[in-house]
Amino acid sequence: MQDGDGNGWVSLPDGTRRWGVYGAAGLLLYATDVAGTGHVLLQYRAGWTHMGGTWGIPGGARNRDETPLEAAVREFREEVAGDLDEFTVIGSYEHDLAVWRYDTFLARTPGLVPFRPGNSESEEIRWVPVGETTSLPLLPAFRSIWAHLSADLAAIGNGAGPGTPADA
Repeated sequence: MQDGDGNGWVSLPDGTRRWGVYGAAGLLLYATDVAGTGHVLLQYRAGWTHMGGTWGIPGGARNRDETPLEAAVREFREEVAGDLDEFTVIGSYEHDLAVWRYDTFLARTPGLVPFRPGNSESEEIRWVPVGETTSLPLLPAFRSIWAHLSADLAAIGNGAGPGTPADA
């Protein structure tokens, strides 16, 4: 693997920049508490990072030889400390901007596993009830896809299974 060869900015036609020469990916963990309330694991981004001071999901740049899922899991393990041994991918969402894309993977864990910041990019790691997520100052790109992600989580909670948010 070319460790870190995907680090770098990509300029989009509209003049904005995105991190990840080969795109980027992240992992949104989902679990229910003993009362059955769904929670997602969110990361409060350190002030020095791009869009610092906002909540989002652990994630980052893909390396050349990684699949999006491999990158999402690697980035999670870099940014979050704790036991990520048991999870099941239950859905995904691809935000494709032609010259750059971000893949979000929804993954279920068997419970509210304790996690904490794993490096200086994370100021805080917290399980947040799904219904309270939009009350936080979210990373704008994460906020823009939250409706798709929360609809899939609601479908899973109702036993309907995930939709196909990449096609939404």
